[in-house]
Formats: sequence, structure tokens, C-alpha cells
Amino acid sequence: MKIYCTRPGCHRPENHFAELDDRATLLTVQQKYCTTCGMPLILDGRYIPEKLLGQGGFGAAFLAHDRRTPTQRSCVVKLFQPEGTLNPQQQAIAQGLFEREAIVLEKLGSQHPQIPDLLAYFPLITPGWPHPTSEKQYFYIVQEFIDGQNLEQELHQKGTFSETEVLQLLQELLPVLQFIHENDTIHRDIKPSNIMRSRSQVATEPGRLYLLDFGAVKLVTGAVGGKSTTIYSSGFAPPEQMGGRTVFPATDLYALAVTCIVLLTGKLPKDLFDAYRNQWQWRPHTNVSHTLAAVLDRMLLPTPSDRFASATQVLTALSGPPTPPTPPTPPTPPTPPTPPTPPTLPPLPPTAIAKPPLSTNEVLTGAGFTGFEGMLLLIALNMILPHPAIQTLCWALVLGSLIWAQYQRWLKNRHLVIIAALSIGLAISITPIPWSVVLLSSASAGLATIFATALFRLIYNIISRII
Repeated sequence: MKIYCTRPGCHRPENHFAELDDRATLLTVQQKYCTTCGMPLILDGRYIPEKLLGQGGFGAAFLAHDRRTPTQRSCVVKLFQPEGTLNPQQQAIAQGLFEREAIVLEKLGSQHPQIPDLLAYFPLITPGWPHPTSEKQYFYIVQEFIDGQNLEQELHQKGTFSETEVLQLLQELLPVLQFIHENDTIHRDIKPSNIMRSRSQVATEPGRLYLLDFGAVKLVTGAVGGKSTTIYSSGFAPPEQMGGRTVFPATDLYALAVTCIVLLTGKLPKDLFDAYRNQWQWRPHTNVSHTLAAVLDRMLLPTPSDRFASATQVLTALSGPPTPPTPPTPPTPPTPPTPPTPPTLPPLPPTAIAKPPLSTNEVLTGAGFTGFEGMLLLIALNMILPHPAIQTLCWALVLGSLIWAQYQRWLKNRHLVIIAALSIGLAISITPIPWSVVLLSSASAGLATIFATALFRLIYNIISRII
């Protein structure tokens, strides 16, 4: 029999014991230890880990079986072991989250068929490794094993979900969310990998959906919401959760909507969110009915009060009259946001409407042209005008006029080429400097201006995001 060591960092976690293939020996043996690190392998005297299912920042999950049941029932053993070194306060907070998951599973798992049951929760104190002089304490949760695959695996295997499949998902999971919200609980980590579909006993019917991983769950007592922490899955969490503010039932509805659009489009959340407009742009990537699209769009609104207040409200909205699918529309180029106009003020005249901002390509092209022209102009004026002050004034006026004309988009790319060619001819004809030196100096000035402009825009964008 193979037993998997659960100690983090064990170099050879697989252990083989031929004598345990005998059922009588398996039931009577007191304990077995890892041949590499000495970790006790039979957890709580009954649970035998078989393989690693997955691991993350707060621990790992193992497939195990319970030797104290007649059928050696399969189960999932979750180990709490945060990555890195935590101070005592951080350790206490992290351990509290793990214990909270056990409390929630015990409270909710036994009352709802789509939430795994809690089977056990226990600590384990063992000598440390590779320094056995110190002791290490580990905490374990044992819960019901759901035989199937999560929706992230299903998406990779079969491709995008149809509207019918997403509607079925919502019909199955929204009652689960309504149940946990009514029990003063907010999940806070809904995503495809935390939704498991069990293997169906009937080939023509899909298996039941289960909501997994209550490790980030929030218990709420005496209030409509609860203070959040920084535990969330990037891309699926709404703004209030990412900002560490109060979370609500609408927080879970937002994450469920992101899950739906990921399954519909097959794209990651970061590929569906337009950071420039601060809104989701998922409709061009799929084809769904207006009813479903409107419901998902409302669930995805940034302000919790603008979303549905409960899972039941979402179900009611989905049961409205069906509408034909809306064809996907091509994405539109970004336009600068305009502040809302108060209803009491008259509309702005056409001349007050701001022009769309220059693209990065336009800015860098203009910077190169300006640097190139600036050097040519400087060389030419140095030969024509003897006084330095007059040279500087003329240089600033001409160069400023060129920059203004580019900003107003009066000059197109072909105009820039024509002006540059004429300027080269003029500079070469009036100066004794070799033409190769003139061209090299102007090109160097253009490249330097491009580099300086790109660096400025990068620094500006970084500071804007921080502020």
C-alpha cells in the first residue's frame, strides 16, 4: 500500500508498505512513519493519505481513505500550513480562517446536499524536520470527497459553455448561495475551480454541482455585511473585496457572474475587463440572449447596491420572458471618459467636446519628428541668424507651432515626411557641415526625444495607478 506523507517539504513523500495490503494488518496497525522525514502517516489514527490533490498558499489537499469504515470510504484531507514565515498575529489570523472553514462545513454541510460534509478536524504535533529538537503543529480538516472534476478542468477539457449550460449552473448554484447567505455566511472565493461537478450515474444527465473551498468564508453576525480581508482570487473579486472593505451577499453574486462569463467565453477575467473604461467587455466574445446578458451585467456592476441584493432576485430575473440572442458586436476603440453633466445644465456646445487623446503610436511618432525637426531647425537658424537670442526665439516659435499642429491633428504622417524631407534639403544647402553629420545629429535627437517621451509616459502611468 502507498501512503503519502503530508509534511510540507518532504523530499520523498511516497511510502510503500507491502504488509498493509493485508486488511487485518491495515485495521490493527497503530501507526506508520515516513521513511524520509519521520512524519506520522496515519492521521488521527484512521485517515490514510494516498495522493496530493493540490496545494496553495495556506496548505495542501490530499485524497485519503478512512480505514475505520467498512468500505474504506474516500475523503479529502486538507492541511493548514501557510507559506513563508508568519508572525504570531498573522499565524493566529490564518489559523482562525482555517478553523472558520471547519465551523462552516460542520454547520452547512450537514444541512445542504451541495456542500461537502465535515468529517473531522484535529491538530497534529510532531517533531520538526530536519531539526527534530523542535516541535511542529499542523491542523487538518477532513471532508467529504466529491468524485468528479471542477468547472475549470471541464472548461479546459470540453471548451466554452453554452447559454443553456450556464443557465443550468445558475439554477443549481443560486439556491446554494441563498442558503449560505441566509445562514449569515459569505463564501468570498467563488470561481470555476471551486465548483465541482460530480460524476453522473446517468450518461445523458450532468452530475450535481457542489460549492467547495470555504477557506475564505466570512461569518456575518448581526449585520448585512462583514469586514473583508485580503484573501480573494484576483479577477473574480469585486472592488469592495479587493479594497478590504465590507462584503455582502452581492459580493458572491459578482464572483459568480465573472465565473459565468469566463465559462461562456473561455477567456481569463483580465482579458474581459477594460481597465481604461473600468467596465467588463465580455459580450463581443459570446452570443447569449438579452435576458441573460442583462442579468450578468447587473451582477457585474462595481457598486454592491446596484447589483441584485440576493440570489433569489437573480433567479426571479432569469425567469423573465426569453428574448432572442443578441449578435456579438465588435469592440470599439477606447474613448476618454467624460464626466456626467448635471441635469440642470445645458449640453456642451460642439466646440467644447474634447478630442480623443493621442494614441501611444501617435505620441511617439510626433516626439521623434519633433526632435528630428528641432535639430535641423537649430542647425539652419545658426547659419541664418547671428544673434543667439533671436535664434532661440525663432526656434521656439517654429517648433511650438509644429507641436501644436500635431496635437490638433492638422499634420498627418505624409505631411511629416514631406516637412522632414524639405527641412533636410534646406539645412544641407545652407550649412557647410557635412550632410552625414546633419542627418546623424537629427536622427539622434529624434531617438532621444522618443526615449524621453516613452520614459515620461511610463512614469506618469505608474504614478497615476498608485494615486
